Amino acid sequence: MSSQTTVQTTVVFADLMGSTGVFESTGNAKATQVVTELTNWIGEVCVANGGRVVKTLGDGVLAIFPNGPGAINSVVEMQRSHQKRLDKTPVAMRMPIRIGVASGEVEIVAGDCYGDAVNVAARLSDLSGPHQIWASNAVLDHYGKSPDGVRFRPVGPISIRGRAEPCSVYQVEWKAEENSAFLTMQADLQPTHPGFAPDALGGQVELTWAGHTRSFKSFELPIHIGRVQHVEFVVNDPRVSREHCRIDWRNGSVTVADVSTYGSCVRFIGGGSDLLLRRDECVLHGRGEIALAATFADANVPVVTFSVS
Repeated sequence: MSSQTTVQTTVVFADLMGSTGVFESTGNAKATQVVTELTNWIGEVCVANGGRVVKTLGDGVLAIFPNGPGAINSVVEMQRSHQKRLDKTPVAMRMPIRIGVASGEVEIVAGDCYGDAVNVAARLSDLSGPHQIWASNAVLDHYGKSPDGVRFRPVGPISIRGRAEPCSVYQVEWKAEENSAFLTMQADLQPTHPGFAPDALGGQVELTWAGHTRSFKSFELPIHIGRVQHVEFVVNDPRVSREHCRIDWRNGSVTVADVSTYGSCVRFIGGGSDLLLRRDECVLHGRGEIALAATFADANVPVVTFSVS
């Protein structure tokens, strides 16, 4: 039986963005080598700053630190060094890093770790953009002096799926030449009851098919559209794949990604050309329709209408 230990720690989740494009443009062998070298380097930076690498997840690295300052120092150094690396890297090979940081109790089981802080760090990494670091307010509690040139800009309360209350989040501005009028002020952004604190990300998408309508808020994404019962939005049509589309929230936008066998087609109300998606994705805005498994030229194609607000 594996031993289990509860520890107070700071969790870092660092993710390489754009690795799929690198695999497509350079081939599996070269891309695997580059991704492996980068994830190994990310791990080395964490260890050099007092962290421990728990595991690598393809193009991501999960590490834990004994405290918030060590974690912040590590990820700031990581972004600054990686920016210099990217300046010398061909465009087709560039993979910026996005990072989520969270503090709290985690359970260590057989060298792996589990808990709310792990989930929050992973979600903040997903929600942040290229070159960004998002940290929960717990990371900055009792922080003290920040590294030179580093500022903490409030993002606001963000709802995390599975948590009863939103999480106050800060963006770590690590570029020394950037100025910000915002310094760390946790007291102004302590989360309140979710019924009274709006999600800083805002936004939701409403989907309708065959008279059935469901709305999904940003923190509830990603969800899938498909014909099987376990997906979040079911379209019961034999032409639709089991999991046909994925609706996600990325960098402040709702996106749809086709993950099907026969593709999808997106049409926006108000004009513009139809977008044919075959294992591709696009940003959804306003109102429109998604045709599943065929184009709109097929009068019988199953069509999901969407509205993004």
